[in-house]
Amino acid sequence: MARLSFSCIAFYFIFIIIVLLEEGTVCTVVFQPKFILAAGPKISAFLVGNISGVSLTLSSVSPLIATGSLPPPSCIPVSQTHWNLSTELIGKSALLVRVNLNRSLELCGNETSQDCCPESLCVQETLFVSACADDSLETSLIVQTQIYAQIVPSKPLSENLTVIPNQVFQPLGRCPCDVSPDTCDIRCCCDPSCTQEMLGLFSNQCLPGPFGGSNSPVPDYQCLAQSSENDPDWFPFLCVVSPSDNNPFLGLFYNGGTVSPKPRPSFQIQQVTAPVPPINYRQGDPIFTEADGYLTIPQNSGLGQCVENAPVAFLDNFESRCVTRLQFCPSQSDNLRVKVKDGRGGVLTVNVVDEVASDLSLFLSDSSETLPGSQQTDEQQSCFLVLSLRYTFYWRENGLTGITVLRTTANISTGPAVSFTSRHSAVFVNGNETSQPYSGNPGYQVKRSVIGGILDSETGFIQRAQINLWQPGGEGLCSSANLRPVLFGINSTSGCLISASLLNFTQCSQLRETVRTALGGLVTSTLVSRTGKPDFKNITDWVNITFFQKNSSQPAESSRGVCAGVPTHLHVNIRTVIRGSMQGVPQKIIQAVEISFRETTWRIECDVGGPNPCLDAEVMQNFAVTSSVTFTEYSLSSQPPRSRFSINFTEFDCDRNDVCWNELAFPLTRYYTGEPYSQALAKGLILVFFFIVASVLGTPWSQIRQAWRNASL
Repeated sequence: MARLSFSCIAFYFIFIIIVLLEEGTVCTVVFQPKFILAAGPKISAFLVGNISGVSLTLSSVSPLIATGSLPPPSCIPVSQTHWNLSTELIGKSALLVRVNLNRSLELCGNETSQDCCPESLCVQETLFVSACADDSLETSLIVQTQIYAQIVPSKPLSENLTVIPNQVFQPLGRCPCDVSPDTCDIRCCCDPSCTQEMLGLFSNQCLPGPFGGSNSPVPDYQCLAQSSENDPDWFPFLCVVSPSDNNPFLGLFYNGGTVSPKPRPSFQIQQVTAPVPPINYRQGDPIFTEADGYLTIPQNSGLGQCVENAPVAFLDNFESRCVTRLQFCPSQSDNLRVKVKDGRGGVLTVNVVDEVASDLSLFLSDSSETLPGSQQTDEQQSCFLVLSLRYTFYWRENGLTGITVLRTTANISTGPAVSFTSRHSAVFVNGNETSQPYSGNPGYQVKRSVIGGILDSETGFIQRAQINLWQPGGEGLCSSANLRPVLFGINSTSGCLISASLLNFTQCSQLRETVRTALGGLVTSTLVSRTGKPDFKNITDWVNITFFQKNSSQPAESSRGVCAGVPTHLHVNIRTVIRGSMQGVPQKIIQAVEISFRETTWRIECDVGGPNPCLDAEVMQNFAVTSSVTFTEYSLSSQPPRSRFSINFTEFDCDRNDVCWNELAFPLTRYYTGEPYSQALAKGLILVFFFIVASVLGTPWSQIRQAWRNASL
């Protein structure tokens, strides 16, 4: 009997699991979240899943009188509501559902109307949003609303603001520690809100100095500090005249007056000045047309959005993509043959070259999913669209020599499910069409490629070679990664993954050589150009690349699953200097290039998900290798060399010692900042004059004259 009951119970649980699995496969859409407690007139939720063919209904329900529970959701609206239902497609499998209240939330006054709220609790109801497919309920959203009326003031708001004086222009108040209005602040004896009983609690611990509202004691160096009986003979000439309003916040030499701050505009629209075309272009300057406007090409912003009228910057290459949905034919502008200022005082006309696209896979994407409830029509329009615009700017020195744009067009049929991707790019090429692009003239331009080369021993010419970094893509493996050139002045780091198994770790020497070969393929050149426009026939325009090899004796074989000394990081250090300037722009050149490898130890990780690489020798595991470039700038100092006196007698250095010859006449030099320099100089000269007069008329000079007379007699 017990065995039979256990079998029945097991069969019952299996039946429940099968039913739950079937129900999980039937329900293909779900609301996120499924329950919302709303306190405002705007509600939003997401419908996620297979939304194709799903329709939405909105109804207001009330709890049942008998049970007090809500009725089950239905695809048929129960009653009319004051709410509007709208949807927006988000991606391919998500729908943004919005529910908005279409009535006013103002509280009724003397005159009542149907649109106002008679009570403060204006809306309190329960809403059902049902998602149905083929008149069958898929899922539902429960919204419990509880919205209060908005109270609008009968009188306009006052614009009077409390003016707080700026302490930079006004002296401190009589009681700075009084920070709480109508409240006694502890240890603030000058607070008028404190009663005598409260002051008795902390009368012996009041805040001293300006914080507590009391003046600091007069320093000894002020003229008011000593009486006439105790004044030394030097005191009237060297004492400091300072008013009693001074404090540590306003400075010891504050004159005690107040200055009215100048009114400054605030919250005003900034006046945008018209662009001023430069005499010649520099890197980053916008390119201007003949009408003193910007030459614009659609570009992507920092947020990925497409900006239609983005200016083109001189010597800045870019590539942008703009995605739109083709529901109707967009308007196309054929004004590409514009006249552009070349930066040399002349004008260039853009040369347009047309081509018809044969492969539309890069520009169009078709999706069979449409918005729920939208009506599809078989009427389609044929549009003549511009698929891409590829600009090529030819430049020399600080100007343009030519502009060519390749315009790709095609005839495309519109539809609500067709996504159109337009492509735009700009490339700056130095010289003419047949010459190779340079990176500056003569100094390197930032974000331009570093020019490498290899010396041909037979011809004596230098051929171009690359200095690259990894540009991983897809799965991040080095075997499928692309290469990108090293850009001048841009420090960057990139890497990729190399797969290795336990079988590879049995031959560590071969593994090290394989990784070193992969990293060495990034730098195929042995020379680097000093300038951005080198002479490929003159070896003096090039510097040799220095390779640092680490002398380390690694064992041919290591322990099982461990290989030490694997060169996993390639670092390129480029030293640059500034040598001269051209038209006010510093010219940067390359002084030296150093390439080094950093070694690490690779270990097979056994406790990883999936097959165990320590047990199966054919299971591959990924290891990271990286490459980086660093630009170090050395400034060539143009200051005169230091004298032998300043080098040997460092005790007279004002920055490192207390004794300084420059401060010997302190009141007459720029080191004295107690008052304006003109006043200090005038007072100093007056003191010197009185000293000379006192010396001439004083006792020492009279004795000298008397001795002179006696000697002459």
